[in-house]
Amino acid sequence: MAELLPAFVILLVIVAVFGLMAWGWRGRRRRQAHVPAPEAVPADLGEPAAHVEALHVATTLADEPLERVAVHGLGFRASTRLSVYSRGVTLDLAGRDPFFIPVADLRGAGRATWTIDRVVENDGLVFVRWMLGTTAIDTYLRLSDSAASSALVSTLLDLLPVPHRAEGTTS
Repeated sequence: MAELLPAFVILLVIVAVFGLMAWGWRGRRRRQAHVPAPEAVPADLGEPAAHVEALHVATTLADEPLERVAVHGLGFRASTRLSVYSRGVTLDLAGRDPFFIPVADLRGAGRATWTIDRVVENDGLVFVRWMLGTTAIDTYLRLSDSAASSALVSTLLDLLPVPHRAEGTTS
């Protein structure tokens, strides 16, 4: 029995740590409950100007790359398909319904080297800054090809509404 006591204490500590992690995640979701769900994809978008397969690394609050958005399925890493249309951008994350970011909600695009829990080579991530309701957020994507990343950023910046083009190169 004495040999089992240290194993039981370690198991208890592990269960407590996972419990605290779950409690923290629920608290984050509760604090972000005001953030509305992204729009559904409209049926009549036409042909995309650009289309890429990528890894959705994270979605964070804008200019706060350590503050993950935990609501509406945006808090988890997933493979994704991003398509750029004249009316906006669609994101199809594995495991959730695709959603639409209208042009009017786009606020910027650019390259980044790090975000929460991910550091890559210089400018190895693409970010899209957009408004979800009244909350500005950044969605970080990892593409396998640097040239495709540059082309995507250029396409997104060309799509930005004129008042936001100057903001488009931050992060």
